[in-house]
Amino acid sequence: MSNRNNQANKQAARERLRAERERQAKKDRLRRQLIVGGAIVGVLAVAGGIGVAVANMGGDAKAASGPLVKPANTSGPKGTTIVVGKPDAKNTLDLFEDPRCPGCAAFEQTAGATIEKDIKDGKYKASYHLGTFLDGNLQGTGSKNALSALGASLNVSPDAFLKYKYALYSKEFHPDETGPDKFADDSYLIKVADTIPALKGNAAFQKAVKDGTYDRWGLEVSKAFDSVKDVKSTPTIKLNGKVLGTQTPQGTSAPSSVAAFNSLVDKALKK
Repeated sequence: MSNRNNQANKQAARERLRAERERQAKKDRLRRQLIVGGAIVGVLAVAGGIGVAVANMGGDAKAASGPLVKPANTSGPKGTTIVVGKPDAKNTLDLFEDPRCPGCAAFEQTAGATIEKDIKDGKYKASYHLGTFLDGNLQGTGSKNALSALGASLNVSPDAFLKYKYALYSKEFHPDETGPDKFADDSYLIKVADTIPALKGNAAFQKAVKDGTYDRWGLEVSKAFDSVKDVKSTPTIKLNGKVLGTQTPQGTSAPSSVAAFNSLVDKALKK
């Protein structure tokens, strides 16, 4: 009896040990799977982030290494000076904007037509400084792509540039800040351009947009924008070097109505 019980106890102990080993082996396998799975997810997440960054940097690198084609109607060593208006106009209105900037769109929708009229009347000439920092803030390439397309429109004429810029900032076509990066799509930029008589069906303009003819130029314009240290936000509007608008902790708020814009302009011109 004692011998049988002892044998049975030994057998039971062996079974418990085997079962425990199997349970531990399963736990170890599961732990390894989770670690490996987590590592894969982490790598994929990092790779995804790197992919976006590399894609953006790759596009910039490609543009930076490409030929610098300066649009007509620009000046300066790299064609980054964009001045529209009568050369003998005594006053200069500087506009600092980003194509994807919603505040810039609001300002253009408010005062764009007034500025265009003032330019034609010789009240001042306008100097445009265009940045692309929102591509980094919002992710995407829309600001760079739109800037390149604006170069193609400037190559057609200053008037085409003004009207195209105004159309890009319009309520109808300017993308929502939290929506899709529509300006990254060449076909969308061409669609907007087709609302401008000088650009509608313009094969040379369309080819320049699709080929990225002015991509390198756009990067140079953006670099020139970044080099202006006293501009903290967009839109920033200056008349003869004096900022027009209301000072806020984030920068200067541009005039929010035609009346306010005209008042600030007239006041600055009287000084």
